[in-house]
Amino acid sequence: MREFDKALVLCQYFEKEKIDFLGKKVIELGSGTGLVGILAVLLGGDVTLTDRENVLSQIQYNVSINIPSDSKHRSKVCPLAWGKDHVHFPTDYDFILGSDIVYTSLTYPLLLKTLHHLSKGSTIIYLSSKLRKGNHSISFHEELLPQHYNCQRVHMVESKAISVYKISSIKPAAGDDVAA
Repeated sequence: MREFDKALVLCQYFEKEKIDFLGKKVIELGSGTGLVGILAVLLGGDVTLTDRENVLSQIQYNVSINIPSDSKHRSKVCPLAWGKDHVHFPTDYDFILGSDIVYTSLTYPLLLKTLHHLSKGSTIIYLSSKLRKGNHSISFHEELLPQHYNCQRVHMVESKAISVYKISSIKPAAGDDVAA
């Protein structure tokens, strides 16, 4: 399986559902090739593409050859180590995107900490993952995330065991006393 299959599935989902990024503040975690973030820029988003430092030159190159010059100002490539330097990023993204970032349970607490920091009440998170029993990705999406967020599988390519999840803030139930 190609490493970017999860990114392609997420991009195809955005196309099918006509997800609107126009004027939205977007961050892509673990950008890899930058495919998902580049699409979000092409669809009008103001996008920060992030990954480990050693991957950034490839992402920057892909951005430079795939985004027209009149749209480049809406893209930014930055290093981001989950659970460490996430505090240097804003907390008000409209969308958080990630493809193939749920692959080792060792990083799940760091990823969760980063998601909490980057999201506000109305943030929508889209994750595309290959579900694997050995790395507990199924339990991440079906047990861990639902403890903190509304999490629903919105698309699946069964032949490749790739699922797209839409994740949003848990809204307090009517009548819950919410501290100001």
